[in-house]
Amino acid sequence: MTSTIDSVDVFVLTNPEARYRTSAHYDELQITNTVVRINAGDTFGVGGAISWTEGGVDTALGKAIEHVGSVLIGQNAMNRERLHGLMSNRCASMLPLSLAPLDIALWDLAGKNFNVPLYQLLGGHRDTIPAYASTPFFDTIEEYLTMVAQYVDEGYRAIKFHTWCYPDKDLELVNAVAEKFGGLDITWMLDVEGRYNRHDALRVGRRLQELGYTWFEAPLPDSDLEGYRWLRSKLDIEIIPAGNELVTLGLIQTGLSLGSWDHARVDATLAGGITGTRHIMSAARAHSMNVELQSWGYTLSQAANLHLMLAFPNCRYFEQAMPRKPMEFAALDPIRIDSAGDVRASGKPGLGVDLDWDLIEEHALVKYTLT
Repeated sequence: MTSTIDSVDVFVLTNPEARYRTSAHYDELQITNTVVRINAGDTFGVGGAISWTEGGVDTALGKAIEHVGSVLIGQNAMNRERLHGLMSNRCASMLPLSLAPLDIALWDLAGKNFNVPLYQLLGGHRDTIPAYASTPFFDTIEEYLTMVAQYVDEGYRAIKFHTWCYPDKDLELVNAVAEKFGGLDITWMLDVEGRYNRHDALRVGRRLQELGYTWFEAPLPDSDLEGYRWLRSKLDIEIIPAGNELVTLGLIQTGLSLGSWDHARVDATLAGGITGTRHIMSAARAHSMNVELQSWGYTLSQAANLHLMLAFPNCRYFEQAMPRKPMEFAALDPIRIDSAGDVRASGKPGLGVDLDWDLIEEHALVKYTLT
């Protein structure tokens, strides 16, 4: 099957209401959605990536894609591995992030050409996966307790906290949660954005271990591979990185070989798209390890990661950024949990995400077409 790429459309937009905090160390973050549409004959594929910035919208990613996407024009869209290699070797900025939405769009296009959902094209291990509510940062413990009760009422059976990222305050929170909700059958995780030193990570990790938390996320900076290995030797709780710094196969393989983590963590929109991430997931599987994928972003980003989760056996949870609605901007079919607290991909071909293109055109701060 041939499918020659005619053009690539790029749109940079944001939902003004998509403003989040994930730590007391950050100001409010504006979440930018960079959307690409690869056109090949009468078929098109879409992909997206988020970027988060303090103080304004990020247009840099959208502009960087121009220097990567130009190599696709006139190419056969079905040669995804070859095209991933071509894009990876461009002399361009922000790689592999700037190629990720393009690669995702190529996979979406392939799914549409073969008329199958993307997870089935990738392998089709399952069709549902449990979701966890990924909290924003709140100012008070009382707010956290109120929202935990709301998430449980909505049907979530797993919750991950984004917190102050100050050890004493974070411990105060997990103790308060244990006191109020300790009798519930809920899976708990804590993410501290790589903000602790080794001593504090050990102190907090021991308490999380006592409370039965499933994992301790980003206790140290991702690059501190020796620190992670040291921490693992002291704790039984699962330790995973943030997944934002080490996003290429070679760097992930180094962490796997050193035994730095219990499981790896990346996001398809950071790690070179579907192609780059499936290589990482295969490498982790060879080490009998999971890749606990992020899916914190707009619906397009969520869907790309969800299809990988469903295609491969070595991922346990879908991450649902809370509140949900701001991240559903311009998506006609957002991803939501069912009554069992699970999510499933659409049965439609490719990513299965339909977009309001009129709304995207209206809100695009940057838009251009490569031909």
